[in-house]
Amino acid sequence: MPERERSAAEARLHAVAAAFADVPGVVLPEAGRRHFGTATLRVHGRIVAMTPSDHLVVKLPRERVAALVASGAGLSFPEARPPMREWVRIASDDPEVWRGFVAESLAYVGG
Repeated sequence: MPERERSAAEARLHAVAAAFADVPGVVLPEAGRRHFGTATLRVHGRIVAMTPSDHLVVKLPRERVAALVASGAGLSFPEARPPMREWVRIASDDPEVWRGFVAESLAYVGG
């Protein structure tokens, strides 16, 4: 079976995640390997970032998630169910913004 074409968000996550390849415990998103139907970045076996519905979703402390949602920089995740308190969908598609949030999530999850 041919490999599924990457979405724009998956391609962006792959590019952003490459900057963290040397961080101990980091497992980069792998071509053809998906979790929850999406590309995932992991540290020590735990998901740090993923790209469901063509958006970046990261794990952060619940207070940080609430602040991001309140400011409009983040959106509740998931949309169709009650939000998960430590997960936020990032409103921006800018790779530099993504890099900052991935770094923050790596520090939180891997810390």
